[in-house]
Amino acid sequence: MTNPPERSTSTRMALAALGVVYGDIGTSPLYALRECFHISHSLSVTLPIITGLLSLIIWALLLVVTVKYLLFVMRADNQGEGGILALMALGQCHREESAFPLRIGPVIALGLLGASLVYGDGIITPAISVLSAVEGIEVETTAYRPYTLPIAIAVLLAFFAIQSRGTARLGGWFGPIMLIWFVTLAALGIKSAVQTPEVFAAVSPHHAVQFLLDHPKQGFAVLGSVFLVLTGAEALYADMGHFGKGPIRLGWYRVVLPSLLLQYLGQGALLIRQPEAVTNPFYLLAPGWFLVPLVILATVATIIASQAMLSGAFSLTHQAIQLGYLPRMDIRYTSASHIGQIYVPAMNVLMLIGTVGLVVLFGTSSNLAAAYGIAVAGTMVLSTLLISVVARRQWKWGWLAVVCVTGFFLIMDLSFFGANVLKIPHGGWLPLVLGAGLFLLMTTWNGGRRLIAKHLWSKMPQLTAYLKEVLAQPLTRVPGTAVYLTQFPDLTPPSFVQNVRHNKVLHEQLVFLTTTTARVPTVTGSHHVRVEPLAKGVRRVVVQYGFMETPDITRLLAACRTQGLDLDLDQATFFLSRVNSLATPKPGMALWRERLFIFLSRNSQRASSFFHIPAEQVVEIGVVVEI
Repeated sequence: MTNPPERSTSTRMALAALGVVYGDIGTSPLYALRECFHISHSLSVTLPIITGLLSLIIWALLLVVTVKYLLFVMRADNQGEGGILALMALGQCHREESAFPLRIGPVIALGLLGASLVYGDGIITPAISVLSAVEGIEVETTAYRPYTLPIAIAVLLAFFAIQSRGTARLGGWFGPIMLIWFVTLAALGIKSAVQTPEVFAAVSPHHAVQFLLDHPKQGFAVLGSVFLVLTGAEALYADMGHFGKGPIRLGWYRVVLPSLLLQYLGQGALLIRQPEAVTNPFYLLAPGWFLVPLVILATVATIIASQAMLSGAFSLTHQAIQLGYLPRMDIRYTSASHIGQIYVPAMNVLMLIGTVGLVVLFGTSSNLAAAYGIAVAGTMVLSTLLISVVARRQWKWGWLAVVCVTGFFLIMDLSFFGANVLKIPHGGWLPLVLGAGLFLLMTTWNGGRRLIAKHLWSKMPQLTAYLKEVLAQPLTRVPGTAVYLTQFPDLTPPSFVQNVRHNKVLHEQLVFLTTTTARVPTVTGSHHVRVEPLAKGVRRVVVQYGFMETPDITRLLAACRTQGLDLDLDQATFFLSRVNSLATPKPGMALWRERLFIFLSRNSQRASSFFHIPAEQVVEIGVVVEI
């Protein structure tokens, strides 16, 4: 039995999860049911159709969120962490550290495609959420319509502008505000539903089946709108490492699911009584005196939902950089106590441009709904495919169990994805194009790193053999410590070769340092740092860290003192190899992709900054590599 302190902690974590995990799915009632009756679906607002749509919505929430994610997908935790890249790393056969960039195999390709689509969803979520909230002012009078777009843009500009300050202070308010939001959803919904009790018949799944049988063509198309109630379901898995499985499940069962069900039933009941309310059933549920407070509350809720999505994009960028699929970027920590709260300036600017551009391009949340969903649906399909790999490789399931369980989920996911494909001509192409571009960028960066690694492996001498040759020469030994960063622990770094060749000197203490990224979120224990003596005053150090961690070289070297490596880091000089690439027609990548890689490389963050090495102690030695 759970004791009171543990129960209290779980409750507090569940409250915090409301503000981070459930923001996106919790604001879907603003537009989801309305879009099911979009003019393109040609559905009349009648009792059988309303109950059929509500039944589809209810069972989509139960089967996809409750069964698939909470009961099944969340079993696949990579040391407690979730998300598409953590799942990708979990599904790989070999999860040990690797200094050599991994080839793009099927599992990695699925993970990178999923990550690329998450970015597409990341710029649409703030746009459609804020727009749909602000559009509530049009319910009172159409005179406010000209101001909707400017207000939405102003809210988004302010939202992205405060990202550099972090969410440490505001984060404590997110959970309570979202709790108020969900209570409001439930109160408005149940008040309407009890007035029209026949709406509760929608709980039976036979209404969903009957609707699809009676309207096969329209029913398939409308699945793309029904899917809007599921946007944000991926966040349950992605944020598992921040809150744990228990609090996320607790928040869903006790607050989120009941509130959403009551809200959708209330909107359906309203449409049964007043079919004309289909223009905006969410806001028309509210009494007139509550409309303005509801618009304010909805706007705040959508900002919180957008914050969760943007924070997720920052975290995903950090993971992709550490795993070697994105160039190094400036990453700033905005909280002294929560390492997960980070700010990536470059990504913030790009997402600001994309989000505001979408608001201007599409103009209304209804138009944006055509572009929304396909990225999330695609990510869900890819997640299911990766889960099947994990079930087979990690959980040791038999083929029959894998096919039956994941096949059932895949049928649901492909149905929703197929319905969203119909949106491509009307805006659904946008996240697909963005995702394809990001996938190309990540594979190009990884491919370029592999070409450079292959060149260095073939040209640079083995470290032990080269050291033996160098130490036999009468070279001048100068006081101090030289730390040479090298990509491969067994190879001589180009900076050391060039320094010996041209300067003819050696430092008294030589350290050859290799940092490697494990395919796990964090690395703990004695194998975090490995020190190996190679000769008198010469040591090889291999530092391993997880893809959720950020390497701090000076801190890691200080930890080597427990293994006998006591360095005066204030007097050390760090030698880095600055690789300058040249695009050539040689076999490798297409010439234009090689040029793209060179552009990315030139604009990536300097290694000294990324590894937190004091700039005044860094010496960079260039080497030219033809790729």
